[in-house]
Amino acid sequence: MTRMKLRLTLSALFFAALACAPAFAQEPVKGVSDPDSLFKDKNKKLDAMKQTAYHIEKDLLQCNHWDEADKWLTPEYIQHNPLVASGREKVVAFFGSRPKTPTCDKLNAPVVAVLADGDVVTVVTARNMKDKNGNPYTTTWFDMWRIKDGKADEHWDPQTK
Repeated sequence: MTRMKLRLTLSALFFAALACAPAFAQEPVKGVSDPDSLFKDKNKKLDAMKQTAYHIEKDLLQCNHWDEADKWLTPEYIQHNPLVASGREKVVAFFGSRPKTPTCDKLNAPVVAVLADGDVVTVVTARNMKDKNGNPYTTTWFDMWRIKDGKADEHWDPQTK
């Protein structure tokens, strides 16, 4: 066997073995034990912004109290999620048909981090997914809001069509 054939054979074996091996081992993404604590800040402005995000996460998204959306979203609410139209009324129409939870005492979302800076709050959560073979894995999700006068005026997330 020539050196070139040997190199090609060894290269082919290496890449075949690589293709059969897992690409990497993943550490699971987990939320903190007390997510409510992440929505507090010593800075009064940042605390108020985090509280707005908290109520959107808990009261609107978790408990489906969309009849209270006017407390937390501006009428002009700009939505960058490609599945939901902008405007508070359109967002409420999109989410509002979900069953309302009668009590809504605490946030159950697996929150990893809450970051506030300037007029923006970002909430990072753990997300359970399945790969193309149906194998479960965890990753992160984020929701980010621009806060204006105590209400969310704009929203971003990584949603795709």
